[in-house]
Amino acid sequence: MEQHVGEFAESADRVPVLIVGGSLVGLSTSVFLGRHGIRPLLVEKHSGTSTHPRGRGMNVRTMELFRGAGVELEIRQAAAVLADNHGILQAGSLTGDDQEWLFKEIDPGGALKRFSPTTWCLCSQNDIEPVLMARSREQGADLRFSTELLSFDQDATGVTAVVKNRDTGEHTTIRADYLVAADGPRSPVREQLQIGQSGHGDLFHNVSITFRSRQLIDVLGERRFIVCYLTKPDADGALLPVDNREQWVFHAPWHPDRGETLEDFTDERCAEHIRRAVGAPELDVEITGKAPWHAAERVARSYSGGRVFLAGDSAHEMSPTGAFGSNTGIQDAHNLAWKLAMVLNGSAAPGLLDTYGEERQPVARVTSERASVRSAEHSHPGYAPANTPAGGGGRPGGILSVAMGYGYPHGAVLGVDPGLPVVPEQMQLTGAPGTRSPHMWVTRAGGRMSTLDLYERSFVLLSAEGTAWRAAARKVAERLSVRVDAYAIGTGRDADLVPEGDVDWAELHGTTADGALLVRPDGFVAWRSQEAVADPERELREVLSTVLRLA
Repeated sequence: MEQHVGEFAESADRVPVLIVGGSLVGLSTSVFLGRHGIRPLLVEKHSGTSTHPRGRGMNVRTMELFRGAGVELEIRQAAAVLADNHGILQAGSLTGDDQEWLFKEIDPGGALKRFSPTTWCLCSQNDIEPVLMARSREQGADLRFSTELLSFDQDATGVTAVVKNRDTGEHTTIRADYLVAADGPRSPVREQLQIGQSGHGDLFHNVSITFRSRQLIDVLGERRFIVCYLTKPDADGALLPVDNREQWVFHAPWHPDRGETLEDFTDERCAEHIRRAVGAPELDVEITGKAPWHAAERVARSYSGGRVFLAGDSAHEMSPTGAFGSNTGIQDAHNLAWKLAMVLNGSAAPGLLDTYGEERQPVARVTSERASVRSAEHSHPGYAPANTPAGGGGRPGGILSVAMGYGYPHGAVLGVDPGLPVVPEQMQLTGAPGTRSPHMWVTRAGGRMSTLDLYERSFVLLSAEGTAWRAAARKVAERLSVRVDAYAIGTGRDADLVPEGDVDWAELHGTTADGALLVRPDGFVAWRSQEAVADPERELREVLSTVLRLA
């Protein structure tokens, strides 16, 4: 059913952004928009947030974004029960001798402290979504669950959508400036836009089984892992703790290509499979739920169609190994949110939104390839190595480089090195345009903070005290009606930020004491000058105008 804009323009509810999908990415989009003062309307066909433990690994870059959005503490509190779980174990069974830690610590030696003020977090989707929902509502978002998108149409000035309340049957027309589709891998919005996909396609299928067992903790002893891959040929699967006491999840391979149906996964079969996999024939197993899921490698050929944007699984599907999919989706949402906000408040021209897909699509391609390779490396249940994409997608850097070292060779950036890789072999957060700005501890007004804490709601200019950059930035911000927070770094009376220890801020950011760094609201470097210029005001005006597509 397709409607036409003219039929509803007079009576439609009007909102700046309509978000379709109220799962992890949709709720993150709502939170990030709210941080910029945009109050979206979100519709979700299900009656509430997820009840099944999944999508549980929040990487360090995602936690940086949640830190900036003010929800990191609440998320860590929701994840407290799994705070001491580390590492990935691979074993024939949990009672035999054939056990090997693929790695025991996510951040051995604490090297991550060099790069970030935060760290990874193991928080299941069913625990994190209520946190995001509550914060989103606090910020003024209109969240409507049990509400389904029936149709949408768009014109040069907006999107008209018809939604249905699944409880009452009532139809409502929504008029939005923009629509964000976070409606999953089978995205009806993407299908209506006729946006195709590229990639290896289906990789494998699993059934996620939730179960209760009070005896399993005795089998585990002191072992506390993120996941254990159990490799026994007749009972392979992945075991994941939910509360480290009696709630667990087991991912069992499912082979629909062999005629296997979901009905074949009876409670009795699932319980016996788990017992064989664990290596404990008498283990108490009470099946409490089952949910099928499909691993695939697909990336949308375009991330937008007119005023409609794809985010999360609607834009890309990835193998779950490494938890890249949910993190990439949340990072999509953050990239898109500040751009939508700046266009909606008049600070940027609509052309800025073209850079969303320009930046995020290459990241998804490389990340999805890496996720498939990682599944083969970890022998993920149901994933045969022969299914690895041709060439394995290469090995584009380690997990930390993929998680937070990715860059934007093209987009809302200036002066990018033509050879900048989307994902480097080694972490290279050196202040180069197109990369995430370096983390540095500073003192501001007597309080300790990371430079990353400065970046979220505005552009930020960093320069040394005593230079002309700060004053120039303030003049440009006023002239262009763009918020630019300018900070002078040093130890003198005119310094806004005092570096902690003997860190040379200019060297860390790849510039000199006479240069400057312009950082976007998402923490990525938009532009860098490595020396003083004759007319800093003119230089900054041209840079900002170009980045924001005002020129």
